Amino acid sequence: MSKEDFNHNDQTVPFADTIMVRDSCLCLHVRRAARTIARRFDDAFRPLDLTSGQYSLLMSLNRPHPPHMKDVADLLAMDRTTLTANLKPLERRDLVTIAPDPNDRRSRLLALTSDGMALLARAFPIWQETQHQLENQVAGSDPKQLLAALINLSQDQGD
Repeated sequence: MSKEDFNHNDQTVPFADTIMVRDSCLCLHVRRAARTIARRFDDAFRPLDLTSGQYSLLMSLNRPHPPHMKDVADLLAMDRTTLTANLKPLERRDLVTIAPDPNDRRSRLLALTSDGMALLARAFPIWQETQHQLENQVAGSDPKQLLAALINLSQDQGD
């Protein structure tokens, strides 16, 4: 049905359109896939008392120099308030440190502690195995092509 065919006075959406959206909506299926993938990683990391989000956050701090909070928030596509909330349990476990930037006291630098690095080292082989399993599950398609398409979509800010 095109926009021209839609009756603006009609306050209902035909059930057939609901089925069409269910079967073709990129947003719905990317969200469903993301939740499924996150659950798989959460299950794999559970023995380390780590979630998939915490793993991504720890991995984002694995750099030669401590990153600024803003840079990590941008990388993980979250606002700084959400990042701060996600850092708190990791900081309580002594896995990360949050320190003022000596060059700009208003800015914060994030770093892995030695315990954080050790946990990340234990988690990485689990990530590799789970990643490999999921890539193999993307039957009939190229996981690298899918990843490239998702990265391309995530970098488009609607400009």
